[in-house]
Amino acid sequence: MKKRRLALLSGLFLLIGLLSACTTSATGTPKIQGANQATPTLFFHGFGSSYHAETHMANTAVKAGVTKSVIRADVSNSGKVTFVGTFKPDDFHPIVEVNYLNSRNPNYHTQGKWAKNVVVKLQQRYGIKKMNMVGHSVGNMAIVFYLLDNAGNTKLPKLEKQVDIAGHFNGILGMDDAPNRMKLKADGEPTKINSHYRELLGLRHDKQLKTLEILNIYGDKNDGTHSDGDVSNASSKSLRYLVPQVKSYQEKRIVGPQAQHSKLHDNPQVDKLLVKFLWGRAS
Repeated sequence: MKKRRLALLSGLFLLIGLLSACTTSATGTPKIQGANQATPTLFFHGFGSSYHAETHMANTAVKAGVTKSVIRADVSNSGKVTFVGTFKPDDFHPIVEVNYLNSRNPNYHTQGKWAKNVVVKLQQRYGIKKMNMVGHSVGNMAIVFYLLDNAGNTKLPKLEKQVDIAGHFNGILGMDDAPNRMKLKADGEPTKINSHYRELLGLRHDKQLKTLEILNIYGDKNDGTHSDGDVSNASSKSLRYLVPQVKSYQEKRIVGPQAQHSKLHDNPQVDKLLVKFLWGRAS
């Protein structure tokens, strides 16, 4: 009887040890101990692109010693999220390369919904409470429409820092904008507003964004168009008017041939700005 009690006690202690090492979420997915202390940075690519466009920036963060965890979040056309890789338990600045398998979906609300699906999946798996987001081109619209539809949801992780690269918040050249056509008023309000921007005006009244820090990076080819070749500087800078309540907002202009729209996510100047702003490191 005594041996049996000892065996039962040994089994109980073993079970307690296993439970403390690995807890389980409501969905049955194991959570890594300590992962809820991590602040992941989610990267969102542009239209017709993929996670490959995010790899250069992610690798820069790894080289700067920011993180050792770079995972991928594949998002299907139905919005289902599948992770490739896992966070390391002691890595507090993991990177998530978001990969929309249908990268040509023109509906910004859908792109924002897919972004939410990634956030919720990360929350379920790792118990994250805060995060950063980085967008290039259309990836910025995924972020701002995610905020428009979800910023008031206090059950979701808090967005701490947001980096926008080559954002077209109020139009794209050759579609609904033209070089030097749109102007910005002194307070940043555009003189012409498209339908998407009109929706985004709802962000101006969201008090949940008052702790958000934003870095807005835009390119100027310096060829007289005041654009990166695809997006006017005025369209990129129109973000400022949408977020007057944020904790901090800054703009950085990148000039020259490497400031072209699709080259900005591989630009060394952008790398330096990104690493310093997000993690306080030198690239």
